[in-house]
Amino acid sequence: MTSLAVPRRLWTPVATRSPGVWISVAALLLITIALAWPAVFAPGDPLHTDLTHAHQAPSTAHLFGTDQLGRDVWTRVVHGTRLSLFIGVAATAVAVAIGVPLGLAAGLGNRYLDAALSRLFDLLGAFPEILLALVLIAITGPGTANLIMAIGVASAPRFARVMRAETRVIHRSDYVAQARLLTRSRWRIVLRHTLPNAIGALPVLITLGLGTSILGAAALSFLGFGPQPPTPEWGAILSEARDDLRIAWWTVLFPGLAITATVIATTVVGREVQHRFERRRTP
Repeated sequence: MTSLAVPRRLWTPVATRSPGVWISVAALLLITIALAWPAVFAPGDPLHTDLTHAHQAPSTAHLFGTDQLGRDVWTRVVHGTRLSLFIGVAATAVAVAIGVPLGLAAGLGNRYLDAALSRLFDLLGAFPEILLALVLIAITGPGTANLIMAIGVASAPRFARVMRAETRVIHRSDYVAQARLLTRSRWRIVLRHTLPNAIGALPVLITLGLGTSILGAAALSFLGFGPQPPTPEWGAILSEARDDLRIAWWTVLFPGLAITATVIATTVVGREVQHRFERRRTP
C-alpha cells in the first residue's frame, strides 16, 4: 500500500522558517497592539509627573522605573510606540510616493531623461540616508512634519533605483512586446502591464525600509529635530534621559531596547518576505 507524500513546495517554506521569524512576527503583533491600543499595556498617563518618585529603579510598582520627573518609563515607552511608528510609516510612504514615479519615469523615458534621473539618484544615494536627512531637516527646521519629509526624501533614491531597474526589465519583456504588436497604446501598456509587475518588489523594500526609517527618526529626535519634550516618542525620551545615564540607567536602557527590538523585528520579517519573493520569481 503506497502512502501519499505531501508535495515538498507545500511544506518546505513553513518547515524551514527559523524561530527568529516567528519571534519577530510575535513582537510586531505586540507592537501593533501597543500602537493601536496603548492603554491595554499601560493604562496610565505618560505625561503624569510625581517628583517625590523621581529616579526610582524598576520595581513591581514601576516596571521600567521612573525618570527625572517621576514619570513612569514603561507607560511612556508604550505610549511612545504610536508616534515613533507613525513617523517611520509616514516617512516610508513619502519615500514611496517620491521614488516610484521618478523610477518609473527613468525606466520609461528616453535616454536623456534616464541619464539625468540616474545621476540624480546616484548623487543622492552617495550620502548616507541619515546624513542627508540631517542636512534637510537642518534647513527646514525641527518638527514632526519636517522630520517625516526629511527621512522620506533621503530614502526615496533607494525606491527609485529599484523601480527603474524593474521597469526597464519588464518593459523589454516578451509579453509587453506582444502588447505593442496588438497596437495597444503606450499608457495602456504602462498601466496594465509594466506598472503592476514593476511594483511587485515594493512590499519587500517597504518592509526593509520601515526599520531604517524608525531608526533614523529616533536618531534625529534624539538630536532634538523631531517631536519636542514632553511628547512620548522613543528618540525624544532618550534625549531627555541622556544626562541621567549614570544615576538612572533604566531611563535610557528600555527606550533603547524598544527601538532595537522594533528595528530587528521589521528587518527579520523583511528578509523573510524578500526570500519568499525571490523564491517565487525563481523559475
